[in-house]
Amino acid sequence: MNIFGDVSYIALGYWHKANLTRSVFLSDPECDSRRIYRTGDLGRIRPDGSIEFLGRKDFQVKIRGFRIELGEIEAAIAQHSNVRATVVIATEDVPSNKHLVAYVVLTQPVTTDELRHILRRKLPEYMVPSSFVFLDSLPLTPNGKVNRRALPVPELHHSGDKFVAPRTPIEEMLAQIWALVLKVEQVGIHDNFFELGGHSLLATQLISRLPEAFGTSLPLRFLFESPTVAQLSEVILSELQTSSSLTLPATIAPVSSKEDMPLSWAQERLWFLHQLEGESAAYTIAFAVRLVGDLSIEALEEALQKMVQRHEVLRTRFEIKDNKPVQIIDSNVSIPLFCHFPE
Repeated sequence: MNIFGDVSYIALGYWHKANLTRSVFLSDPECDSRRIYRTGDLGRIRPDGSIEFLGRKDFQVKIRGFRIELGEIEAAIAQHSNVRATVVIATEDVPSNKHLVAYVVLTQPVTTDELRHILRRKLPEYMVPSSFVFLDSLPLTPNGKVNRRALPVPELHHSGDKFVAPRTPIEEMLAQIWALVLKVEQVGIHDNFFELGGHSLLATQLISRLPEAFGTSLPLRFLFESPTVAQLSEVILSELQTSSSLTLPATIAPVSSKEDMPLSWAQERLWFLHQLEGESAAYTIAFAVRLVGDLSIEALEEALQKMVQRHEVLRTRFEIKDNKPVQIIDSNVSIPLFCHFPE
């Protein structure tokens, strides 16, 4: 929110969409120069005056940090000539693992892979549903609207009659890793990672486990190109046989804290801003803690001192050597505690 004088607003409106601006941005009856924005959130005022959030008025959802309009996905699916009707919902099979499910009514047979391929050309990856459920018709309420509560629960984690058990040690190890990452009981060699509820964040977790399991690392794109256990196992086998450059580097050796070390990119950025702006509290986080009971100043000071002594980052400072900033880790730093007690 931007605040200038007595004018408070979050935006001026939608770019070149006057009708949408008029429907969402309203004039504040208490101030002519200020606007009210309809967020689309639903809530109720509790007896104590606080506002309780109940949900959304529209079908906007938030998944893995991205705000998604489900209508955009439905519109993209409906563009297929063999799709008669569709509805997309966000479901959560396990806590904090929310994913998209598309329910589709077809006029002619269409495969899941075909729909997913079409959507990936039109939408970002995080907006592509993890599962597609094909129905003869969508459940409706008595007034003719889609009854989202009556939609069947998708079977995201079952292979059914198509389950094929791992045949090789590599496939068996991959199936175990997939089951651990996706939190499922079993994974067949022809199961698609993304059809089982996988997404980009889980894909990163899976790829990060490969070096420990197979001694080789793969780019993330390999999982998108080979999304089944059988396909990815062939890639891993090929990498192991050819001993390509994708094998893990040598173990990182520890460096003595007594040596001068270069700054990381993040440290160098802060150091540059400090040289440019001088002393500033922009990156200082201050907070207050209320302590109840008798306080031993000596014990608190000793605890802080031991914490600083334990963590090198709290004893690190920057110096200029040979016209370059370097990290200096002091062996011992004293942190005196200044106390002021009100009268």
